[in-house]
Amino acid sequence: MDSQTFPERQTFDIKFSDTGFIYSDKYLDHKAGDNHPERPDRLTSLISHLKFEGIWDKLTHYAPEKVNRELLTTLHNEEYINRLKEACSTGKTYIDALDCGINERSYDVALLAAGGVVKAVDMVMSEQVKNAFCAVRPPGHHAERDKAMGFCFINNVGIGVLHARKYELLRAAIIDWDVHHGNGTQHLFEKDPNVLYVSLHEYPHYPGTGAVSEKGEGEGYGTTLNYPMQKGAGNEDYLKIFKTRIEPEIRKFEPDIIFISAGFDAHRDDPLSGINLTHDAFRDMTMIVREWAEEFSGGRIVSVLEGGYNLGSLRRSIGEHLLALME
Repeated sequence: MDSQTFPERQTFDIKFSDTGFIYSDKYLDHKAGDNHPERPDRLTSLISHLKFEGIWDKLTHYAPEKVNRELLTTLHNEEYINRLKEACSTGKTYIDALDCGINERSYDVALLAAGGVVKAVDMVMSEQVKNAFCAVRPPGHHAERDKAMGFCFINNVGIGVLHARKYELLRAAIIDWDVHHGNGTQHLFEKDPNVLYVSLHEYPHYPGTGAVSEKGEGEGYGTTLNYPMQKGAGNEDYLKIFKTRIEPEIRKFEPDIIFISAGFDAHRDDPLSGINLTHDAFRDMTMIVREWAEEFSGGRIVSVLEGGYNLGSLRRSIGEHLLALME
């Protein structure tokens, strides 16, 4: 349910954590339109839940800064970025597609969302935290080099991958478990052999990409891995893919850092999903990724919020995700 009622408080035996939490109230300023599923309540509900459950005080909090122009235009076409800025400043209500609603603050908020991932990488690399979660909006994994798609304007995870190279972290793995295929992320890195993009997503479903046959191009062939999931797939189906299909690929790739495109709309209660995951699946998948990170990446994980549109399942699933990162 999308109410602000919470169950009886749980207690957790966590005295402190090495998990960073990137958030700003300015993320609430982006408005995609009346009755749009990607709404500010997604974050206000989450923050209330984390405080109620006692998780909030055990996180290490950081405020984001806007991503710089040089990094932004390394990933995205400069003409598109200029067009996005102009659309917001001139009062347009959407850009490129009707589902990409904007207001006058959306451009600045999108820069701050991408900058939140930059901050997370910096905090992990300076060893102030072991891993980090970016509670950002708007989301990013549908954003293409030259256009907005699917509620997304700037590819937040893509920005993080490029920024990590400043630290000579050349081999980045991206685990994308959003219910929708991350077409933007795949296309941005499909020719790059140093980025392993892995996606589990409902198929067929929006945006129509993500077939098994899409494996990358040129030197990047084989570092794009799509695992289309049938409508109705549940926890065990996802965990089986993680252990039997993805883990061997992670072992071959040996990433220096792992990013998670952490969409929580594959939950059975999400209005945009036909997948039947529960919050337990997000905890278990996170624990598996933690094991990979401990073995190959010095524990380095940067998790970035993507989708998730039922407020109740979203806040509970992120809570379980954070607890798994914190343990």
